[in-house]
Amino acid sequence: MPLQAYIRDIQDFPKEGILFKDITPLLLNPTAREECLEILLSQLKDLQIDKVVGVESRGFFFGMLLAERLGVGFIPVRKPKKLPYTTIKASYALEYGTDTLEMHTDAIKKGDKVLIHDDVLATGGTAKAVCELVHELGGEIVQLNFLMELAFLNGREKLGAIPVFAAITY
Repeated sequence: MPLQAYIRDIQDFPKEGILFKDITPLLLNPTAREECLEILLSQLKDLQIDKVVGVESRGFFFGMLLAERLGVGFIPVRKPKKLPYTTIKASYALEYGTDTLEMHTDAIKKGDKVLIHDDVLATGGTAKAVCELVHELGGEIVQLNFLMELAFLNGREKLGAIPVFAAITY
């Protein structure tokens, strides 16, 4: 069964006019979850990766699994005032305002090879902000990795030449 069968559409969430892609059915099914993880890992075989960055909050699920399988550190990127140590921040535009993400200042060392993982690539604003954080600390992004991409929103265009992979494309 294709992975799309484990993604549930929720109309008008979190606000009217949005069709939300719910990954909880995928997370509930061990076979589908493992298949998805293997698909994501298959794109990383020839890459040197020192750290995996997971984006709050749904990027934490597979981000942590990827870090575990790769035997590397995991870095959470969170909303403001959620991380306890000194942070750097980057802001980005939403359809209905702006938001900010933060990362610990000691999470990445200059030259670290970094994989960024999030659940969805939509307009690219979140991913671009995370790239800015990684670059500010001197990290080198080897790939942006997503569970799914909403290709009709053209998010890749904001990400420049950084390689992008999505397990599912809509």
